[in-house]
Amino acid sequence: MTNLLLAIDTGNSDTVFGIFEGETILFQWRTPSSLQWTTADYAMFIRSYLLELDIKPSAVQRVVYSSVVPALTATILQATETMFACKPLLVEASLYHALPIKPINTKEIGTDLVANATAAYSRYKQACIVVDFGTALTFTTIAADGTLIGVAIAPGIKTALRALVQNTAQLPEVPLEIPTSALGKNTTQALQAGILLGYVGLVKELLASIKAELKVKHCPVIATGGLAFVMKPLDEFFVEMDVNLTLDGLRLIGKYVQKNPL
Repeated sequence: MTNLLLAIDTGNSDTVFGIFEGETILFQWRTPSSLQWTTADYAMFIRSYLLELDIKPSAVQRVVYSSVVPALTATILQATETMFACKPLLVEASLYHALPIKPINTKEIGTDLVANATAAYSRYKQACIVVDFGTALTFTTIAADGTLIGVAIAPGIKTALRALVQNTAQLPEVPLEIPTSALGKNTTQALQAGILLGYVGLVKELLASIKAELKVKHCPVIATGGLAFVMKPLDEFFVEMDVNLTLDGLRLIGKYVQKNPL
């Protein structure tokens, strides 16, 4: 394998890596976004996975990096610089001119949301919504002309559940499974009903409100984030669920910037 692209997305909980050959993602792996890790630690982590995948560092011709954790950005950038001959592309506001989408608040919007919007709009080329089930639950809305017109943010499902368990006596950790009833017969079922079924309602209500404001007849909704696959009652609301949507958006950003450099 040659001429590969490495996409890296540093989020608040995990840093996710994806190896692309052309438009196809070949491998994806992750590690917690640790502030304790050094440049050498991250370089060793990346190198060990490439070795396991039988990929030589010289095969990676491009690196595209998004981070919403400023304290880690330089560390991981330096790790890639020590490993690969190419200069990593850091996704930031100065690159947005090259994209088919147009964020309205470039100083505040997370680059992961820009990547999600880029991937979704590039696929559907019409008004669309991305629901990302991550540390935060985000709804990113793109208008028909590509303008990223707004975002709604709520605590992620795991974040809400963890906060409840940590701050309330005698509440156990619970499996993230949709319960068969909203009437919990024990503590675990009660938490599943309140959090998971509650979030089903939250997503439905926000999607209805967003679509009403968009005033369009058809608006694809794309889900990403690992917990999207847990939320089975929402399946009918999504045209697709793609756990690698953010990474694919980073790949596309690299492609668009290459075509339209500063």
